[in-house]
Amino acid sequence: MPERPIQQVIHAHCFLVVAPDTPVLDVVCQMAKARLSAALIAEHGVLTGIFTEQDATFRVLGAGLDAKTTPVSEAMTHNPITSTPHHPFGHALHMMYEGGFRHLPIVDANRKPVGMVSSKDALSLEAVQLQKELVRREEITVIL
Repeated sequence: MPERPIQQVIHAHCFLVVAPDTPVLDVVCQMAKARLSAALIAEHGVLTGIFTEQDATFRVLGAGLDAKTTPVSEAMTHNPITSTPHHPFGHALHMMYEGGFRHLPIVDANRKPVGMVSSKDALSLEAVQLQKELVRREEITVIL
């Protein structure tokens, strides 16, 4: 699993890209509607930042900012660490672990956002493997 290219992990994932001047409340509403825990921020198609649930909690609510009027650029992480779709998924997991973050933007050679991986993706892959193993064990039990 860790050797799989990131593009295989993100191929069916939806991700959200918004402009830096979008109000935080609008971004959070879009994230909630899409059931996402982060949004990528891009200007002229180029990734400039990432905004997560934790940013909404600590940098907006915790700081007493008005989510209706604060642009997401004031609460996002600027110039986040990124990866490309061709790196192995294990590399992305290592980057997230070492950096202490849960979301990794995936960009092309021009820094255009093409997806995002999260720690949740690793859990999803493990769950699939576990389910396959349980089915295999069940089949063996039936045979014996």
